[in-house]
Parts: sequence; structure tokens; C-alpha cells
Amino acid sequence: MKKRKDVAKTFLRMVASGKVRAAYERFVGPGFRHHNAYYPGDAASLQAGMEEAAKKFPNTTIEIQRALQEGALVAVHSRVKHKRSDIGFAVVHVFRFKGSKIVEFWDIGMEVPAQSPNEHGVF
Repeated sequence: MKKRKDVAKTFLRMVASGKVRAAYERFVGPGFRHHNAYYPGDAASLQAGMEEAAKKFPNTTIEIQRALQEGALVAVHSRVKHKRSDIGFAVVHVFRFKGSKIVEFWDIGMEVPAQSPNEHGVF
């Protein structure tokens, strides 16, 4: 079985590249729920939102910085850009798996500030 953190990273890369439906068909399990405050908590609503975002931002890229796995939970810390010239967003996606399928999902993000007093940055 593929490591869960590899599944999570592949899912995110597919979604970022506009292959939302294929990512859901391949990796999302029955009873999937999520915690994105902007959509109802079911798989179809979030999938539709991701498909809309892919149309609106067809040049989205994701640069995965690190991925952590503990049992059924995976956290992926990434830089997401909608255009190459963007400074981007720092995003943490948290996945809960049942077997090899994603059954629960959280996402937390912030725009990367152009200026920051923190010499370590967000990555």
C-alpha cells in the first residue's frame, strides 16, 4: 500500500493541476467530510468548489514543503500560487484516512506577507 502521505501529496498535486474529479474518484472514500467554512461539509460541495477554483485559476501550482504522517492522519505544509508571479499562500492541509482513502479533510491558510519581521519566514 502506498504511504498515506504520498496519497495526500498526489491528491493535492492533482487538484492544483485541475484534475479535481480524477483526484476525488481515485482517493476520496465513502462518507468523506471536510471542515472548509465556505462550503457545506460533503464531498460533492467541496469538489465543486475546487473545480470552480481550477477554472478561475488555471495556472495554480503547489510547492509541497513537508508532509507528516501519524497513523491515520497526514499534514501537508505547502506554498500555493495562483500565478507564477504571486508570492502565494502558506497552506496546511490535514487529512484523515480510512485504509487508503481520504475520509476527512481540513485546510488552513494565510497569504504570504510581502514584508515580515520574522526572519525565518513561513516556510
